[in-house]
Amino acid sequence: MKTILTEALEQAGASLRHNFNKTLVISTKENQSSIVTNADLESEKTIIGIIQKACPTHNILSEECGFIHKDSDITWVIDPLDGTSNYAAHIPWFGVLIAVLKDNEPVLAGACLPVQQDLYYAEKGAGCFKNGERINATENTNLREMLVAFSTDYTGDKESLERGLTLLKKLIPASRNIRNTNSLIDFLYVAEGKFGGCVNMNTKIWDIAAPALLIKEAGGFMTDLTGHDIHDILDLHDYAVNYPVATASCALKESLMKLIR
Repeated sequence: MKTILTEALEQAGASLRHNFNKTLVISTKENQSSIVTNADLESEKTIIGIIQKACPTHNILSEECGFIHKDSDITWVIDPLDGTSNYAAHIPWFGVLIAVLKDNEPVLAGACLPVQQDLYYAEKGAGCFKNGERINATENTNLREMLVAFSTDYTGDKESLERGLTLLKKLIPASRNIRNTNSLIDFLYVAEGKFGGCVNMNTKIWDIAAPALLIKEAGGFMTDLTGHDIHDILDLHDYAVNYPVATASCALKESLMKLIR
């Protein structure tokens, strides 16, 4: 499955790279923060075609097409273009995410940054790698010396919005600086140790299934804002669920979660 995962990431990445900076067909989904382009759909078609040819009995859950249920204990969770708004604005903060779940637990994960041509891979219990080289989250225990990413999207839930803004006000003085690509890059930079942590108030299962394993295998964690391990609460059958998440290196877990609580 590693070979299939890598092939799907590379071919979808090549598709996105080919369409980048070109005129796109853009449609709005739930609200102005949620859009889909022809590039998303082309990338998704490429990935699903590769998986279905090699593993026709496996389930597939993808952002645009939904759940293709084959009654398997293996499910491929796909985000064919994470960072669509960045892509549509011709900003190179986007990529592809794919996770392989056995029952409900991620056992393989990969990410591709097409413009940078960087490929990330993790296997449960075997570490996290970027272009074949092992990567690790930071060992720095001082959050004030680290960059922290924070993201939120449009929401009609004023209480949720206020909760996010209140948390942002806490993070600003507690970190060196706040950054925000609102894409997989924020999570990958935690895995690489470039960011100390990341809080994202609006994610779906396809946004976090792969990064959760990548970060864990790099020596970090991902939980919801109450501290529950994200692997324990992912719901394949209710993929409309929004997951506000916190992630950081294990060295910074106590500091970040104390702020959130």
